[in-house]
Amino acid sequence: MTTEIYSPGLEGVIAGETAISSVGDGLRYRGYSVIELCERSSFDEVAYLLIHGELPNTRQLQAFQHRLSLARQLPDPLRQMLKSVPRWSSSMDVVRSAVSVLAHFDQDAGDLSRDANLRKAERLLGQIPVALALHHRMVRGLPPIEPDETLGHAANFLWMLRGEKPGDAHVRALDVSLILYAEHEFNASTFTARVVTSTESDLHSAIVAAIGALKGRLHGGANEKVMGVLSAAGGPDTAEQWLREAMARKERVMGFGHRVYKTGDVRAGILKEYARQAAEAAGTLKWEETAEVFERVLSTEKNLYPNLDWPAGRLYHAMGLDVSLYTPIFVMSRVAGWSAHVMEQAQANRLIRPRGRYIGPAARSVTPLLERG
Repeated sequence: MTTEIYSPGLEGVIAGETAISSVGDGLRYRGYSVIELCERSSFDEVAYLLIHGELPNTRQLQAFQHRLSLARQLPDPLRQMLKSVPRWSSSMDVVRSAVSVLAHFDQDAGDLSRDANLRKAERLLGQIPVALALHHRMVRGLPPIEPDETLGHAANFLWMLRGEKPGDAHVRALDVSLILYAEHEFNASTFTARVVTSTESDLHSAIVAAIGALKGRLHGGANEKVMGVLSAAGGPDTAEQWLREAMARKERVMGFGHRVYKTGDVRAGILKEYARQAAEAAGTLKWEETAEVFERVLSTEKNLYPNLDWPAGRLYHAMGLDVSLYTPIFVMSRVAGWSAHVMEQAQANRLIRPRGRYIGPAARSVTPLLERG
């Protein structure tokens, strides 16, 4: 007789083994502390680490960046699609559709081999930021800005958004945020990608499904809500009263709490410093001071601590990025982690097929239609 294991939301359930990241001894990517990676590496290096398994040497990094540069040339049909979507379409929906369209123009789309998946992963890493920036400018009636092959991943995205070379501080802040968003074990979107892969579907399908999961406000969408919460609170002088009233109404404060981290998210601590520096430069320290009130009250009274979305929303606001970009930026980073998980799942695959506990009516017979009244 087998013991039935039931855990709503699969909380605490070990659903698989992974060599990509761990959260037990601080967040680590393939054994490297995320703190050290933020201090000593670029997102380009970290993306290579996640996808290929090791940090690159100079030659490998240059070759990788060259392949990303080639991938940034989008097919014309995708550009036409980006022009034709309604202006009110969300950026997440556009990115999801863009990945689906890109599959039609990828010669490796149906090839499930590891080598093909590596090529597809690198191409998507280069393509997604271009599609996002292109759409962002199109819906505002602005001419497209083509990628600059001399720039790194983060700098290129800011260049394509604005058409001016970004400052070092903004490039570094965005780069660190991309490193921190790149991978996080078996979160909802990553698990979604692994479930799709376990059916022996293709990488593009897995990434499309993962984007759908990330769109949810309990996952990636939380960073879009941060500035709305802070703005509603008004400022540091009124924040505590507003927060207490919200707590009395049992409202959820987006950007706080985490299924895994119960005493604080190390990623939030890292990005907080960049958010404050950006706010100082932008003259928006008011929101950092307001955020500190939230952190003090919620940690003391609710034992809730900020997750990565809390400083990310403030950082992107201080950088002047439109809120519609916040979660898609998460996508252009996490595609590295998702791709790594797709390849890992495919390498030692077993169809993911959990059971459901039935709670419906007991066995019953069908009454003929004419006898049902």
